[in-house]
Amino acid sequence: MTGKSEHDDSEWEFDYRWARDAPHKEPSARARMLAARWKENPPEPIPFRGEPEASGPRRSSWMSTAVVVGCVAAIILLLGYTRFRAPY
Repeated sequence: MTGKSEHDDSEWEFDYRWARDAPHKEPSARARMLAARWKENPPEPIPFRGEPEASGPRRSSWMSTAVVVGCVAAIILLLGYTRFRAPY
């Protein structure tokens, strides 16, 4: 067959106006339940992030960086030493 197919791709192109004007879906059962519950007893506002719990003194960032760099250097030296000492 040399003719065009029955449905051209341009017919199926997404239409933004149609999408914007589409009716909204019905809310889920959980959303309806929470809306009914909050209508009578609204939730109290909570901060986006709570206050950090005090778990002891906090190390500074340079101290953590020094510890990591020291560990990496120690591992490199240890691997180099064992390779140097290994018999051929």
